[in-house]
Amino acid sequence: MANEGLNRVIQRSLAEARKLFWVFLYLWVLLGLFAIHKSIVLNEQNLIYHQGFAIINAWLLAKVMLIAEMFHVADNLKHKPLIYPIVFKSAVFSVILISFYILEEVLVAVWHGKTLANSMPAVGGGRLVGILLVGFMMFVVLMPFFALRELGRDIGDDKLYELFFVRRTKYTPLQS
Repeated sequence: MANEGLNRVIQRSLAEARKLFWVFLYLWVLLGLFAIHKSIVLNEQNLIYHQGFAIINAWLLAKVMLIAEMFHVADNLKHKPLIYPIVFKSAVFSVILISFYILEEVLVAVWHGKTLANSMPAVGGGRLVGILLVGFMMFVVLMPFFALRELGRDIGDDKLYELFFVRRTKYTPLQS
């Protein structure tokens, strides 16, 4: 009986770790590309330094996304056609991710002795227009992520994995 319970806990933990890994990987690619772009535009030499922050931020934001999903944030359109939950979740989660990123930057700056007023991060240049543009970019880049998540929910995560990572047999069209 106890062994059965332990196996269930292990299986659930592995499933959650797999979810965290894929969310982390997606966010790391995006944040890593943003860091490379920023380094190129600003002609900065410390690219590895920025990639380290991209990894840390991807890990933290992936955990935030999974916790928000655990609380069923933005799940109220899941029975509508796929476009609705994809767009809605992308919008809601882009606001959540930008908010947590700003909160993280403010807390780090306060920890290093800056005042609250001086600790506002330079997201999009630190202005409202810049923050809205970064939020819009997050909205757009989250759409493919949520499209795959919603497809996985409908056809099954195992089937989605199989479609992407297992060799398919030769396609034969249906005869009518």
